[in-house]
Amino acid sequence: MHAWEAIQQAVDYIETHTSEDISIEQLADTAGLSPYYFQRLFRRLIKRTVFEYIKLRRLAQATEALKDNRRILDVAIEYGFSSHANFTRMFKETYGITPEEYRSNMIPLNQMNKPDLQLTYTLIDENVPLITDGIVIEITRKKLDKVEVYHGLTAQIPISEQLPVGEATGVDNPYLLWEQFHKIKTKINGYSSDGIELGSSTFGNSDNGTFTYFVGIAVDDTTPLSDGLTSWELPASEYIVCSIEAENKIELVTFALDKAMNYLFSTWLPKHNLATQPFSAEKYYKVTEEGASMEIWVIPTTIKNSH
Repeated sequence: MHAWEAIQQAVDYIETHTSEDISIEQLADTAGLSPYYFQRLFRRLIKRTVFEYIKLRRLAQATEALKDNRRILDVAIEYGFSSHANFTRMFKETYGITPEEYRSNMIPLNQMNKPDLQLTYTLIDENVPLITDGIVIEITRKKLDKVEVYHGLTAQIPISEQLPVGEATGVDNPYLLWEQFHKIKTKINGYSSDGIELGSSTFGNSDNGTFTYFVGIAVDDTTPLSDGLTSWELPASEYIVCSIEAENKIELVTFALDKAMNYLFSTWLPKHNLATQPFSAEKYYKVTEEGASMEIWVIPTTIKNSH
């Protein structure tokens, strides 16, 4: 068994036992490792201490439970928090809001998702699908011969609250921009219910600690820009495209996107000695009976060897 497989077994165990007391000794035994070596390896691979990870997964599951009409104290106790006050303190430290504020407004949150270490240690070839945790990831190369034009909304997003993907917790500001966009998109000039929707992150001069995030819908390049909106162009170029398929839209835009982004930027591109131009684009396609799909588009650049 590879070391990552042993830690994955412990991660899988945690996921189904968050409502119980979990000890280092139990997890080390599950992984077939000594407690000392298990903790060192866990932190190295998961980038969190064991108990910090358990806390964040308990909070993530408790957040889902808060969507039901249950007492906050009952949710807190179920997921291993000693009191309402203790749960509220940890919730606010992690997300910047209280459980009561979350329940009242259903503010979208960045969560610590359950890691899939297979995506760190499995390198797929181009045009070869990888199936993991019910999602399908495939990486291809595509050429865009003509600029694509999108009209929508733009915002500045704090980098510290959103990146690196899967490691920051707090309010999901890009999701809030998507919610704003969905309320007005039918009024956009050139809108079509079958149109491709796009989210784009652009990292230029980030001295102010933010990046530019755009959400919009594809329009003809002659379409006049609606009042109050901005225009964004996907340039003609050669692209690396990471395709993602999931059973539904919610799974697609939460853990499926998180896993795919991590795999593309942390594993696949570096191991191919590639970086990207300072933007990435997420194309979302219409949901069908077969499921939900999207693509991450990036323009590759070769990493220069410093030696």
